[in-house]
Amino acid sequence: MPAFRIFATCEIGSDAMALLRNRGYEVEVYPHPEAPTKPIILEKVKSGIDGLITTLRDPIDADVIAAGANILKVIAQDAVGTDNISRATANKYKIPFTHTPDVLTDATAEFAFFMMGCLARKMWSSEQLVRENKWGSWHPQLPFLGDEVTGKTLAIFGTGRIGQALARKCMGFDMNILCYNPTQQDDKFIDSIQEVMDLLYERGLQKHPTWIMYEQLDVCLREADFISLHVPLLREDETRLSGGNAQSTYHLINESTLKLMKPTAYLINTSRGPVVDESLLARALRERWIAGAALDVYEKEPLPLDSPLRDPAIADRCRLFHHFASGAKATRLSTDPDIGMAGRCVQGLIDVLEKNYGGDISKMPYVVNKEAF
Repeated sequence: MPAFRIFATCEIGSDAMALLRNRGYEVEVYPHPEAPTKPIILEKVKSGIDGLITTLRDPIDADVIAAGANILKVIAQDAVGTDNISRATANKYKIPFTHTPDVLTDATAEFAFFMMGCLARKMWSSEQLVRENKWGSWHPQLPFLGDEVTGKTLAIFGTGRIGQALARKCMGFDMNILCYNPTQQDDKFIDSIQEVMDLLYERGLQKHPTWIMYEQLDVCLREADFISLHVPLLREDETRLSGGNAQSTYHLINESTLKLMKPTAYLINTSRGPVVDESLLARALRERWIAGAALDVYEKEPLPLDSPLRDPAIADRCRLFHHFASGAKATRLSTDPDIGMAGRCVQGLIDVLEKNYGGDISKMPYVVNKEAF
């Protein structure tokens, strides 16, 4: 087997790297926790590497991809999203790029649910009260109360793998579920969930009947107690590339959509930062258009020191996490491509370099830009 040269922009897992080295690959891993600069990535690509392992924080733009023309054979992204990679340029130079779908589905969905509960039940405010020794005597309603999750209405924006996984988990909390997906509706999934909901009620396992249905965006915004975002990031130019079958999700949550939400509603974002207009969200929290928000992703990462989301005036209503939704051990590190992101990332790389699937890139399951081949 050829001694393929690989550069990884970060350590995605020592076991995964060992798997490649044991196959005879020459693997170099960027040794620092922060992302390598674009000039460093350019230098490595120009040096003649066969494969580039990347993350969402790496700018794999037209310059980087063009530098790999006729040399770079594959870009393997250790993430589901690929909005940091110039798809048009990768297609132009016939360089496939892969991602790690599905293996982080349940980890992300459960984290979104935990964010919802943490925010609504005011867990951060409660812990702060105890840590700062401001907790006096027990009282049935002072110093504050939270909101229950059980029995509320959740709107899921984006009913792909993660959105559907969240819906399945929310059945256990007797929630009604509104679904919004502007391009495609999975009616079979909705019917299956409704069938289980009806059975739970019929068997006496929940007190009240519950429901799930697709609705228009404005209905979801007006009716939901919680809104959880699971849409991909698509800007206007990207929707044109898709042939008009997609709608832009850039700043989907903006002034007009925030003002449609209930003043008692909560927003959860584990999708992509730019789906939310952060300056408008901060204003909505300051002026109490909505009750609260919990975010795991941001327009710029790490979150800048001058971000309006850091405003102390909204700290009790705004939970901020460090892009951690998929941050569970097996999900991030397992070398089994059916379990871990690291395993799926290196398998996508191996498929291309070792010409699995008869060398037909369009048949390789983890390749994103199949249309170029």
